[in-house]
This record gives sequence, structure tokens and C-alpha cells, in this order.
Amino acid sequence: MENTDKLNDRNVALAWADLQAHSNNGQALETDAYRLAFADPEFLLRRETRGIRFQLEMLKPDLAQQAQGIENTVVVFGSARFPAPEDAQPALAAAEASGDAEALKVAQRRMRNARYYDQARLFARLVANYSANRAAADRLYICTGGGPGIMEAANRGAFEMGALNVGLSIALPHEQGGNRYVSPSLNFKFHYFALRKMHFMMRAKALVAFPGGFGTLDELFEVVTLVQTGKTKAVPIILFGADYWKKLINFDVLIDEGAISASDMDLFTFVDTPEDAWTAIRAFYKI
Repeated sequence: MENTDKLNDRNVALAWADLQAHSNNGQALETDAYRLAFADPEFLLRRETRGIRFQLEMLKPDLAQQAQGIENTVVVFGSARFPAPEDAQPALAAAEASGDAEALKVAQRRMRNARYYDQARLFARLVANYSANRAAADRLYICTGGGPGIMEAANRGAFEMGALNVGLSIALPHEQGGNRYVSPSLNFKFHYFALRKMHFMMRAKALVAFPGGFGTLDELFEVVTLVQTGKTKAVPIILFGADYWKKLINFDVLIDEGAISASDMDLFTFVDTPEDAWTAIRAFYKI
């Protein structure tokens, strides 16, 4: 007798196939009381079913990572706008040839920041190399926001070492889909920032924040706050590019004004090389 689970899986698949065929035939997906609830997009997208969508965004990436043995990650944050050096160099040459002063200024800045792309890539290679010959339970996997720039660089470094790596993309107008270096089976897309952030922390053994903008700051300080308040376990929080971070945030003002304690500065470590970032993580875990 056929396994009941397989029968249920087949029935679910058939329901979705029927729905897809309906759409492919150009028929509008109007409200249909008879349609199965789980195969009814109009129902699932109602305001009242938001809680169900939260659960689905929580469960899908979790089950997929469990199935592939992804239990421990090193999360890399950073700007989506910092290009690879091989992309920045031709753009700089073109700007120099154009005689456009503003274009040249932008191209020079992009070339300067491209070094962070290389450093994120090298850092990820160090993590992947360490994990290559470790027991499954001891491996560390690179996890990023799945987008371009620094995120792509970290996924690329792991990819080049033949390592599985995770991308947690967010549906935004200017970032569509994961970068090409994310492992396809670990390339997830989120609608809700809150659920995406939760997945960043669920398996994180370390966080490395490269220079970035609002998104990087948002993600970084949420983690710092969770660790500071004891809402999550302490993990190494690495701020890559000491000059950038100290110029961006005047931590001394926070201490002087009593907004944070001096001891809160121990929550993170400033580094300037991939090797120092990896050394800080290894020292924390004594590995």
C-alpha cells in the first residue's frame, strides 16, 4: 500500500499544478470558495493570514538548512554598492577618458571601496578552508543577505572553495534574486525583514560587518542590542574597517553621555584584514 505521506504530497502537488495551469491559460485567479485554502493565493495574501505567512517564512528556510546540515554560520553584512575590482577598474578608465569630473569622482570612490569586496571574498575563503575537512557538526558556513557587493563577495569566496553557502535575500525594487554565487538550494527570498533577521541569528556563530549603509547599520545594531541585553547568546561581532566605523560612529560620545557603558565596547572588535577577522573568531571559540 502506498505510503500515506507520499499520497498527501502528491495531492498537494496536484493542487498546485492545477492552480498553475489555470494561470498559464490566462484565466484570472479570482476568489474561489471551493479552492483548497493552501492553494488559494487571494486567501493567503489577506491581512488576516499574515501570521501564517510569518510561519511559512520562518519554517521554509529552517527546514531546508536542517536537511543540508547547515547548523553553524558566519554572517557577513556590508554594502550592496561596493563593486568587484574587475568591474570598478574599467568604469574608472572610462570615467577618466570621458573628462566628466563628477563621473570620475564616483568611479574613483567605487574603485577605492572595491578593496572591501576583495577582503570579504578572502575572509570567506578562510572560513570555507577551515571547514572543508571538519566534521559536519563543526563546519562553519558563510551566510549573507544574498545581494550584490560585499554580500556577493563573501558568497563568492565560499563558492570558489567549493563550499555550500547561504543567501537570505529580501524582496526589494533594486535587489532581485540572490547573487550567482549563493548555493541554489540555500538561496532564500524573504518578504519580511523581521523573519530574515531572525534567520541571520538562528545559526550565527559570528557576525562580520563590512562598511555599509542603512541596511548594514540596521542589521548590525539589532545584533549588538540583542547581545547587550542578553536576548541572544554572545557571539563575536567584528567591525571590518576600523577607520570607516570610527569615522561613521563616534562611540566616545555614547560613552561620555552615558548612553552606553564603557564595557559595551567589548561587544565588538575592530579589524582591518581578513586574517585578523578570522583570528578573532577563532580566539573567541578557542579553535
